Amino acid sequence: MVVSQLYAIADVQVLAARGIALADFARELRAADVGLVQYRNKNGSPQEVLRGAATLREAMAGSGCKLIMNDRADLAVLAGFDGVHVGQGDLSPEEARRIVGPDAIVGISTHSEEQVRAADPASQDRDVRHPVGGVDYIAIGPVFSTGTKLDAAPVVGLEGVRRARALTAKPLVAIGGITRANARSVIEAGADSIAIISALFAADESVEQVARDFLARLR
Repeated sequence: MVVSQLYAIADVQVLAARGIALADFARELRAADVGLVQYRNKNGSPQEVLRGAATLREAMAGSGCKLIMNDRADLAVLAGFDGVHVGQGDLSPEEARRIVGPDAIVGISTHSEEQVRAADPASQDRDVRHPVGGVDYIAIGPVFSTGTKLDAAPVVGLEGVRRARALTAKPLVAIGGITRANARSVIEAGADSIAIISALFAADESVEQVARDFLARLR
């Protein structure tokens, strides 16, 4: 799997707090040519999640952008999304894979070397093909302190990104406290992509402008 260098997360709580409609947010991301978007709605009912997913899918139709559902593999299938992202307390990657199928994208959050190893059992032998049911990408974080998640794991820092990179050949997504000022350092530490939420919002700039600036800095 080739991941987009910019992985935008559409968190409904963050958007609601800023008074931004999901459809408007999605259109800004599309205009900036963002290639990977995760839809996160932790508290919504299945019906609410599917309505939001439909809004996002409609906004991104024909763009080539990959759409990932946070946590809910079943809703990823119903929404017609490209894959699902699971956390350490969610479905296992194998369980998620059984639900979304062999061709869908499955990503997982990790916060330590042990979790990275567990996410990629074949990492110790790069010549061994990962068994069917494995993840397509591994997220590591939080890289820096973040206020987006109140229950965030301890910060891993750039060194945590470097250690994760040494442990796996899977695409590596870094997340947590990443800004335009430090984004390049995260890529240089070994991440293939950076996932951002609140950093997409800036005074006197549109989401499209911020996303385009991120992409320019990451190239």
